[in-house]
Amino acid sequence: MTICQTAYLNGAFCSAADAKVSAFDRGFLFAHAAYEVTAVYGGRLVDFEGHMSRLDRTLTGIALPNPLSADDWAKVHRDLIEYNDLTEGLIYLQVTGGAYGMREFGGPDEFEPTVFLYADTKKLIGEAARDGVRAIFLDDMRWKRRDMKTTQLLSQALAYRAARKVGADTAFMVEDGRVTEAASANAWIVDETGQLITRELSFSILSGITRAGVLALLEGSGLTLVERAFTPEEALAAVEAFTTSAGAMIAPVIAIDGQPIGNGKPGPVTRQIQRLYYQAMGADVGAVAPWAMG
Repeated sequence: MTICQTAYLNGAFCSAADAKVSAFDRGFLFAHAAYEVTAVYGGRLVDFEGHMSRLDRTLTGIALPNPLSADDWAKVHRDLIEYNDLTEGLIYLQVTGGAYGMREFGGPDEFEPTVFLYADTKKLIGEAARDGVRAIFLDDMRWKRRDMKTTQLLSQALAYRAARKVGADTAFMVEDGRVTEAASANAWIVDETGQLITRELSFSILSGITRAGVLALLEGSGLTLVERAFTPEEALAAVEAFTTSAGAMIAPVIAIDGQPIGNGKPGPVTRQIQRLYYQAMGADVGAVAPWAMG
């Protein structure tokens, strides 16, 4: 992953190295900020409208005004793609409560948000998608409104560090004996009957845009879906597991806590879902992901 040279800050494009915000910004002081991550493939935005709808919901939930119109958000993203000659990667955006020269919990009556966007080049269909990732179980210590995509990401950052410490890649977060989601992705399993299981939407998990894309593609696929919480024991007994997110798309989970899932390799249901999603976003699957062709 490489950060692109051109960023956007408060109405203007600038060098990413020169993009600076105030030390009094509420995003820095209180994590009072929303963010989104949109994938770019073939120079085109993936699931963009879904990301913008979720951004609007998050901003409403954290009492911040949406600083740009739908058309303006689209233009800024398209311009970032053009300025950075981005063909494959990610665009990150953050909207914070802004800076007003002091630290005060409640903040002003009306916020003037800070708006920041930058782009990364990243291979979206790569080794993790081909070979799978390893996970651990970890207690979910996050706040209660996980349905809002905010920059309160300390628990997720520590989860990745805990996974890395034992040679894993991510974590399945557990609360009250049920898996909520992965460290920064929605979690899925396939049971011994071939049934797909992923947790239903609620305040407990983020309403994943890639998750929604996969759900739409399941219609007519022949796969059966159940939306409910599953236990760590069910995850370990599953024949397949995977995660969905904008950054990793569909990532097979081949082991949890050192125990292989199924035969310890990405399974046929995961491959089918990868194939469907890659095709939907315009990829030549046979060329870039022959291992997903079945």
